[in-house]
Amino acid sequence: MTRTMTQTTAGGKTAAASILLLALATGCTTAPPEPVAPGAQEEVPEATAEPSPTLPPPMPTSRWDTTFEQTRAALRARDWMTAEQTLASLPEDLDAADRSRRDFLLARAAFLRGDLKHTDALLTAGPAEDVPAALRLEQAEFTREIAQLAGDWLTSARIGAETLTQQPADAGLRRAIWRDLNRSSEAAMATALADAPDADWRGWLELALRDRRAENPQSLQQALLEWRNQHPSHPAAMQLPGGLEYIARGVRAPRQVALLLPLSGRLAPAARAVQDGYLAHYFAARARGETPYTLNVIDTTTHESAAAAYDQAIADGAEIVVGPLSKEAVAELGQIPERPVPILALNRTDSDALQTGSALVQLSLAPEDDARRVAELAYGSGARKALLLRPAGERGARLADVLQERWQALGGQIVSTASYASAEAYSDNIKNALNLNASEQRASDIRSMLATNIEFTPRRRQDIDVIFLLADSPVEARSLKPLLAFHYAGTVPVYATSSAYSGVPDPRDRDLNGMRLAEIPWLLGSNPGLRVAIAAGDTGSDSLARLNALGADAWLVQSRFAQLQAGADALLRGDTGLLRLDPSLRLQREPVLAVFDGSELAQP
Repeated sequence: MTRTMTQTTAGGKTAAASILLLALATGCTTAPPEPVAPGAQEEVPEATAEPSPTLPPPMPTSRWDTTFEQTRAALRARDWMTAEQTLASLPEDLDAADRSRRDFLLARAAFLRGDLKHTDALLTAGPAEDVPAALRLEQAEFTREIAQLAGDWLTSARIGAETLTQQPADAGLRRAIWRDLNRSSEAAMATALADAPDADWRGWLELALRDRRAENPQSLQQALLEWRNQHPSHPAAMQLPGGLEYIARGVRAPRQVALLLPLSGRLAPAARAVQDGYLAHYFAARARGETPYTLNVIDTTTHESAAAAYDQAIADGAEIVVGPLSKEAVAELGQIPERPVPILALNRTDSDALQTGSALVQLSLAPEDDARRVAELAYGSGARKALLLRPAGERGARLADVLQERWQALGGQIVSTASYASAEAYSDNIKNALNLNASEQRASDIRSMLATNIEFTPRRRQDIDVIFLLADSPVEARSLKPLLAFHYAGTVPVYATSSAYSGVPDPRDRDLNGMRLAEIPWLLGSNPGLRVAIAAGDTGSDSLARLNALGADAWLVQSRFAQLQAGADALLRGDTGLLRLDPSLRLQREPVLAVFDGSELAQP
């Protein structure tokens, strides 16, 4: 079944297919790296995939160079204990330059073990004039990365902008600045702009605000032209960041877009929720007089295969296809050897799609993105040693592997793991993971030895400073979180994936009070106009809010598809999170931090 939403076309617009996509298939040869634990890292900045083209000034020589290098080697191995022991061999009467080098390396060691207060004290211990120029650059980069991991995006971006004046050719640093600005709120950037004394920093903020406030690629193109004219010598002016350069060159909109969704059968409720999110954007743009294309909605369940639905979309004149929705349908299209029209799929396959012909870009709500993000959020808070609670089964094991890989890459440790197969097993598995059984056994042994009854409070293991909860559902999360308090772990921060929240306010969520989770911006207030429009439509799909957000982001990515030609540099701020493209043309999603305040979900 096919439905045409509108027949309006844009005069003078040419097909988008010609510009969109062999570049995507071949241009993404390097992935944007994930944040690295600053205390474990050397000279390469967090967000750069290549060495800095501008060499930093050399470090002055010292009689203690061997000791300093041994310490750096230990820090590279994340061995903070050896690093501190090595530095302890230095005499107290160091000169000012050596003292600043020692304190900086001690700060890195303190960060690795999670002592953020001591890290900050060491970084500000001595007069700035005592710090060699080369070390000042290292200090700035280290401080920027700490701010980034802690979620202080504007501070991280500002320090990066200051450092860039000394290393103007550092493409990785420009990328990091732009990513941090995209993580920042519009209100925070507007406030910072009012107080910004530095011209380059003002330029960065103005560029980010123009991008944020543009309603469509055409108005953004004009805004970018104006910004470039006002800031011709700005570090971002030569090559606009985040793929904006491709918008600035002019966007040729498609004349027809096909939306492929399973609007009948088992997946129909999910498909309608995605459609509502997409159409909310579409009709909002149309109300502004912006709809330069025909939208062709195709029910994939009326075709014998996803490939057949795709072929019909092409026959009907589509120049870009959005969908399909199921993982199986996306996998099927991923094996088509030649695709004449690019596809923005709404799920993620487990294997790489063939990228011959026009590209297949994958946008999804993959829970793996949540798992990586909670690891980063917890590490940025100073946590280092974790208890991991997960459901038994393939999904729980897969998410645990993803989280553990990211956590260990940052420098964290999983010191205890518990999996549960049923609600009846929750309590016993938590007790075992917290070593409470061993504590109770010791008390029993003492009672037997003394032949008397003694007062006893079980003592959990003390080496845990964070708990990761990979609950499959809100019901699981509401059962497990109170049990942690019952078993003497109520003061340990708990981080969870978005599966712990239904997406709809529920008084029962008061049992989750204080729990932190990685969540989509849509559920924290982004795009209120679209959410109101969906609710007013009275389709009931607003109860599937995450799928509404997926549809909204499908429209966003489609409308800014040209930006994806920037490959690893492409960056879009969506309602499901910050979106970046990996080498397999999957849009990796960075959710935001949320916390339960009573039964309400809020941003801290």
